Amino acid sequence: MSTRFLHHFFSPRSVAVIGASEKPHSMGGIVIRNLLEGRFPGTLWAVNPKGYDSVHGVDAVARVHQLPRVPDLAVVCAPIVRVPRVIAELGRFGVRAALVLSGGANLDEARDGEASIRARMLAAARESGIRVLGPGCMGLIVPGRRLNASYASQPVQKGRVAYLGQSGMLGNAMIDWAAGRDIGFSHLLTVGDSVDVLLPDMIDFLNQFAPTQALMLHLEHIHDAQHFMTAVREASRHRLVLAIKSGRTAASDIANLPPTPGIAHRDQIFDAAFARAGVLRVDDSDELFDALETLSRMRPLKRDRLAVVSNGLGPAMLAIDKLISAGGRLATFSEATYHALCRDDMDISKPGENPVDIGGNATPERFTEIIELVAADPGVDAVLVVHAPTRMAPSLDTAQALIAARQRFRRNLLTSWMGLGEALAARQACHEAGIPTYLSPEKAVKAFMLMVNYQRVQKLLQETPPSLPFATTRESRAACRTLIERVKNEQRECLSHSETARVLAAYGIPVAESRYVTTPEQAAEASCTLAGPLALKVVHDGNCRPFRYRQHPHKLSAGLLQDLEGPERVAEGVTRLGDKVAEKFPAFTVREYCLQPMQRGKHSMQLCAGITRDPVFGPLIVFGIGGYKVNILADRQVALPPLNMSLAADLVGRTHAARLIREHSSDPERDLTRIGELLVTLSQIASDLTELRGLELNPLVLNRDGMLAVDFAMDLGAPARFAIMPYPEELREWVTLNNGWEVEVRPIRAEDAPLITGFHQRLSEESIRFRYFHHKADLTQRDLSLLSHINYDRQMAFIAEHPLPEGGKEMLGVVRVWNDADNIRTEFSIIVRDDLQGLGIGSLLMDKMIRYCRSVGTLEMIGKIMVDNRPMRALMAHLGFRLSYNMEEEVMDAVLRLNEPESDWQRLRLESSVAG
Repeated sequence: MSTRFLHHFFSPRSVAVIGASEKPHSMGGIVIRNLLEGRFPGTLWAVNPKGYDSVHGVDAVARVHQLPRVPDLAVVCAPIVRVPRVIAELGRFGVRAALVLSGGANLDEARDGEASIRARMLAAARESGIRVLGPGCMGLIVPGRRLNASYASQPVQKGRVAYLGQSGMLGNAMIDWAAGRDIGFSHLLTVGDSVDVLLPDMIDFLNQFAPTQALMLHLEHIHDAQHFMTAVREASRHRLVLAIKSGRTAASDIANLPPTPGIAHRDQIFDAAFARAGVLRVDDSDELFDALETLSRMRPLKRDRLAVVSNGLGPAMLAIDKLISAGGRLATFSEATYHALCRDDMDISKPGENPVDIGGNATPERFTEIIELVAADPGVDAVLVVHAPTRMAPSLDTAQALIAARQRFRRNLLTSWMGLGEALAARQACHEAGIPTYLSPEKAVKAFMLMVNYQRVQKLLQETPPSLPFATTRESRAACRTLIERVKNEQRECLSHSETARVLAAYGIPVAESRYVTTPEQAAEASCTLAGPLALKVVHDGNCRPFRYRQHPHKLSAGLLQDLEGPERVAEGVTRLGDKVAEKFPAFTVREYCLQPMQRGKHSMQLCAGITRDPVFGPLIVFGIGGYKVNILADRQVALPPLNMSLAADLVGRTHAARLIREHSSDPERDLTRIGELLVTLSQIASDLTELRGLELNPLVLNRDGMLAVDFAMDLGAPARFAIMPYPEELREWVTLNNGWEVEVRPIRAEDAPLITGFHQRLSEESIRFRYFHHKADLTQRDLSLLSHINYDRQMAFIAEHPLPEGGKEMLGVVRVWNDADNIRTEFSIIVRDDLQGLGIGSLLMDKMIRYCRSVGTLEMIGKIMVDNRPMRALMAHLGFRLSYNMEEEVMDAVLRLNEPESDWQRLRLESSVAG
C-alpha cells in the first residue's frame, strides 16, 4: 500500500484499452469514445483478440506485446475470468498501472483447482509490481488533463473537488447530481472491489500532489483502519473532507464482519472514526452537496448561535423547529440590538426577538438594513434569511439587494428562497455570487448544523489539551504484563475477578473493597472483616467475559446474592451459588467467590466504561449508563484511543449520562473530570496491554465520594492493531548531558503545547529564523496543534525535557521529521535553546532520530539549512550528512542515506524529486 506508480493513473501520456470493440454495449468501446470526446491529448490504442485494425478510429492490435510501445495506463475491460492473465501480460510488457473496469460476483471463489480470481489478480500484480485499480471500478476522470478513462454517461466539468468512491454506479449518479448543481471535479474515481490500490492510497496521492479544495468520499467498507485513518487525518488538516457511508444498518452492511462486543450498532464506530479524523460525515448524497456548498463558501464559525430573519413568522418557525430538534442554539440579541429592533418605524411581529419577522410588506432595502443590524450583534454567529416572494419584495430583487450589500454583513449568511417560480432566479443569483442558498428553511438549518459539526471535529483534530500524569509506573505495568502472560500460559482467555482487580488497582482505578474466597469457611471468616449487608458473586468461566450479558442475561442473576448478613448466611450463599453453577453450567469451572459490601446510595449513579475491540478499527473506549439497563437504554458511545482529556470530554458529552450528571450532581464539573480521567486511563491500559481484548467496568458507581468499580471483567486475544497509533512509550529514554543534567528524550504528545510555548519564548530571533526561515514572534493555536499533535506513523518528534527543582519541567530542544506516504524520504528539522548550546543536545536528538528512522525502514533523511547557520552545518557534517548548495532556494541541502532501496521503483524515487 503506497503511492508507487500512481501518477501513471492521473497523468498518463498514453492509454491502451484492453477488450475494446465497436459493439453498442462494449464497455471498452464506451471508454474509447469517452477518451476521444474528452479530447485526450496523449496516444490511444485498443487491444482486442479478434485482430481489429481499429476501434472507433483508434489503432488496434490483437495482443498486448504487439503495442508499439509501453503505455502509461492500461484500461482493462476484458471478461473478468481473463483479467488475471491480462494483468500478468501487462506486467511483463512493462506497464505500471492497470485500471480494471471488469467486474463479477464470484471473485473470491476458487474453482477447478485454481485460486480465486482476486488471488490470481493480486499474485500477477505482485509478480511484476504493476499497480491495479479494480476490479469493478467505474474508471478515472481528471478533467484538468482531459482524461476520461471511464464508462461515465456524461462529461464532467473541471473543478477543485475530488470525489473518491467505492461504488461505480453511485459514482455515475454523483456526476449527474454535480452537473445539476454546476459543480466540477478535479478528480473523480471509484475503486470498486480493488485488490491492490486502495482508497487511502488515492487519498495520500491527492493530498500530496493535487491542488484540490475538498475531498468527497463514499465508503462501503474499510480494509485497513490504520492506513485509512492516517490518510484522512493528514488530508483533513489541509482541506475539507466530506464522507458518506453506506451500510449503516445491519440489513445493508455487506462486510459480513463479526459483531463488536458491547456495541449494538457498528455504525457509531464510523461516526467516532470520522470525527476523530476531522472528517464531516453526511447522511445522503443530497446533503453531501449541501455541505460542500456551505463549507466551501462560509467563514469558520466562532460558536453555534443562529439568527433568523424572515418576511413571515411561519417560515421562520419552521427553521427554528429544525434548529432546536437538531441540537442547535438560537442566538440571543444584545441589549443594543434589542432596542434597535424595537423602534417605532419597525414593523416586526416579535419586537427585539429572534426570529426577526419583518412582515410581508418589507422592501429589499428594509431586508438588508435588518440583516446588517442582526449580523453586527456579538451574540450571533450566522444569519439565516428566509424569504417568500411578495409584490413589495420579489425574490430576485431582494436577492440582488443582499448580494450588493453583502460586504456590510459581519457574519456568515445563509439564504432560503421559498418557492419554485420566482425563487428559482433568486437562488441562482445567490449561487453565482457565492452565497449559500437552499430550497427550504429546514435544509438551510441542516446545512448550518453541518457547519457546527465540522467545526467540532476540526477542533478535536487540533486539540492541545492539558497534561495528565501517568496513572501508573513502569514496574506496575510490567507486573500486569507478567500476570497476562501467566493467564495465557494456563490456556485461559479470561482473567478472574481478583486478577482483573489487580490490573485496575495497578492503574489507579478505584475498586470496591472485596474479599476473594473459594470455600464456605473462608467466606464466613472474610465476612467478619466487612461492614454492612454483603453481596456475594460466584466467578466462573461463563461470567468472566466482558459484555457477556448481551447473549446470556440470565447469568447475572444466576451468579449473585445480595443483602447477606452474618457469617452463616454468607457461608450458605457460597454453597447455594456453587450448586447452582454445577446444575445449570456443569461445563464451567468455579474460579472464586467475591464478597463485597452492598453499594447503595440515594445520590449514586450506575455507569459503564471499558475497552472493546472491533474487527476493523481495533481497540475502542466505551462509556455510557451502566447496570442491567445498559442495552435497553442504548446509551453507550465509543471513541478511538488514544484519548486525552479533551477527547474524553467529547465522548462523555455525547451520552445521556452526561446530561443526568449535569442535572443532578452537586458538582457536575468535578464528576465529569473524574470520568474523563478514568477514560484516559482506560486508553492508557489499551495502549500498554495490547493483548487485552475487552475490559468492562459495570456497574461503575458514581457518587459524591467519587467513583468505584463494583463489577468488572477482562479477556485476552491476539495483540491489537490500533486505528490510530498510540503514544510510543517504548521510545522514552533518560540520558545525562555534559553538564550533569538528567534529561528525558521522548516522543512529543498533544499535551506538550504549553512546553512548546515556553520553549519558543526563550529562543532568539536568529534561532527562530534558522528554524522557520523567517521571523515568527508567536505560535498560533494551529501552530501548536501541528507541532504537538502528530501521526506517529507518518511523523515523529523527540523532545529533550529536564525536570525543574521547583517542580514542573522545561523543554531544551526538539527534532522532528515528516515522512512521505511511502517512507522513502523524511525531512528533518531541529532546534535547541540558545542558552544551552554546547551541551551536546543537538547531537543527542539527531542521533536518536537517525536511529529511529533507520529502524522503521526510511531510506533517506533530508533537510534544508540556511547558509549562515554554520553550527548546524558543522553538526550535519559531523553526523555524516552530505551537504550541497541549492542555488534555486539559496540554502544548503543536507542528505543522509539511512537504508538501501529494495526495488527499482524505490531507487527511481530516490534519484528523482518527482513522486511516482
